[in-house]
Amino acid sequence: MTLFDAAEPGIDPGAASDAPPPGRTHLALTVAYDGTGFRGFAAQPDQRTVAGELGRALAQYLRDDVADVVGAGRTDAGVHAWGQVVSCSTGATVDPEALATALTRRLGPELVVRSARIVDPGFSARHSATARVYRYTVVNRPAPDPFLARYAWWVPEPLDLARMRLGADPFVGSHDFAAFCRRGPAGTTTVRRVLRSHWDDLGDGLLRYEIRATAFCWQMVRSVVGTLVDIGAGRRTAGEVLGIIRSRDRARAGRLAPPEGLCLWAVEY
Repeated sequence: MTLFDAAEPGIDPGAASDAPPPGRTHLALTVAYDGTGFRGFAAQPDQRTVAGELGRALAQYLRDDVADVVGAGRTDAGVHAWGQVVSCSTGATVDPEALATALTRRLGPELVVRSARIVDPGFSARHSATARVYRYTVVNRPAPDPFLARYAWWVPEPLDLARMRLGADPFVGSHDFAAFCRRGPAGTTTVRRVLRSHWDDLGDGLLRYEIRATAFCWQMVRSVVGTLVDIGAGRRTAGEVLGIIRSRDRARAGRLAPPEGLCLWAVEY
């Protein structure tokens, strides 16, 4: 899947408030990582994070300052990514292909730079994005799978996939997702527009939920999945979903699904 078109559609330089200053080399990296060993994406003091490790490796390789390391999605601790996009800038001259290879050799296999390219100064991995796609994997078998334990939620009780699909449908559209989001700073909106919400049966007890939206709020996907699993287990009904959304009450939604099943799959521009 190509995450960047040649013409970089959807980029509004005026909207990218975190875009680095002009006169530098501006980069976009498509990054995959196993989130198990990281305390999330965003850099934090005295914590091992994706942005922190990536920023240090960039500075060491380029032997120059690296500024404005911004991710399209601020994944939490334990959450994985296949198509995370990271923008940054440097004063150095860069060969993008050589940079991606060198960073992967330094950081892989835990953190891999799948591709790198030079972009316009106005590009921001976060603000220029038009949509993001997350996938959540559930192992629905009586016994857990040791080879999937880091990447899926084991749910031993039988789940009714048809009910879960019915429950997933009402999320599509523009809604206030306050009931499914961890409270953020005062004044921030929890209104989001969901473009796709669907469960797939991958066979052998593997279920995958895919949700595509223009943006997400904090812990939204994990809250949605927790509620849908409750529906599949018969603890809730699909008919309750709209009422939960309209309530804007976090206590009305289901449990928070664990982080290991979640993956930022793709970012669209």
